[in-house]
Amino acid sequence: MSKTTLAIIAGISAAAGSAATAALYASRSPRKDSPTSTGSSTPTSTFPSAPPPAPLPTPLRKDLIPPVNPTGVFQYGFPGPVNDLRPTMSTTSSFDRRTRNPAWVAEHITPASLSANNADRHHSIFVEDETIPEKFRAKLHDYFRSGYDRGHQVPAADAKWSQHALDQTFLLTNMCPQVGEGFNRDYWAHFEDFCRRLTNHYPSVRIVTGPLYLPKRDHEDGKWRVSYEVIGNPPNVSVPTHFYKVIFAEDGKTGGDVSLGAFVLPNAKIDTEKPLQSFEVPIEAIERASGLEFAGKLPAQRRKRLCEQVTCSLLVRDYAERHKNLMGAPPPKSLGAGSPPTQRAP
Repeated sequence: MSKTTLAIIAGISAAAGSAATAALYASRSPRKDSPTSTGSSTPTSTFPSAPPPAPLPTPLRKDLIPPVNPTGVFQYGFPGPVNDLRPTMSTTSSFDRRTRNPAWVAEHITPASLSANNADRHHSIFVEDETIPEKFRAKLHDYFRSGYDRGHQVPAADAKWSQHALDQTFLLTNMCPQVGEGFNRDYWAHFEDFCRRLTNHYPSVRIVTGPLYLPKRDHEDGKWRVSYEVIGNPPNVSVPTHFYKVIFAEDGKTGGDVSLGAFVLPNAKIDTEKPLQSFEVPIEAIERASGLEFAGKLPAQRRKRLCEQVTCSLLVRDYAERHKNLMGAPPPKSLGAGSPPTQRAP
């Protein structure tokens, strides 16, 4: 991956995320040495040349007995970091205790799993995940009047095959604060629908979704900084600047081809006219930004580019009608005084 690509993925801002991700995709070729403009709100520049590698540390002498024992601190406990692996019937996730958000949430959908309709989301409620230690978990009141939706990473509509499976998608370990109008209830929802429609072409689709906290270049001094809101009282839950999805569309054959798709979207209102493919990025860009690895065991000869195999585009529908078709007619609205706003489930 070129330095230009890394510079641009670092500079994607929530305000100009669509333009920046489009520039990132356009500049993936390692032959391009100059940065692609991402609009006036997020100027970019290539990073300076990497410094020479640091010298390797001198190996410990076998005949030298250290007078200290730093690992002795473990007698009092392991400081961490601890990433809580959280498997459920419908998801598998790793929880980030520092941000009170998942680092990633994985799901698996098939034509059979999506065709089953054995659950009703109106019987589900948002709940705190008690498997996470109390002082590290996200709380329901953190979201109250925050201005953000409790945004599903794995949508409830993907787990209609069981009421229990659907209920588990409402755990707060499957949530991140998301902009509601224009994103969670609109573009992001259409993106989730695109993922479901992939099962029309593939017998097995695996999706990993999660938050990103990307730097933005300061116009005053030209330096890159990571800045994001934290909600709750006291402030507990970090508000991601962006979200990613990594898609593995499997052909169903043992050792068969896997069509890979990687997308980064800003946590901001996005015009539904914006092409989905403008948010496509190299999977390495997400790995670099998140510190995660997604396809290290997938050989290059089995990899296909998803958007070369299928048309990567949204099917934009009216949200209320789409919600009704997916989850059944909504119940009558009856909010009591002081009740938190209703939020979408898919």
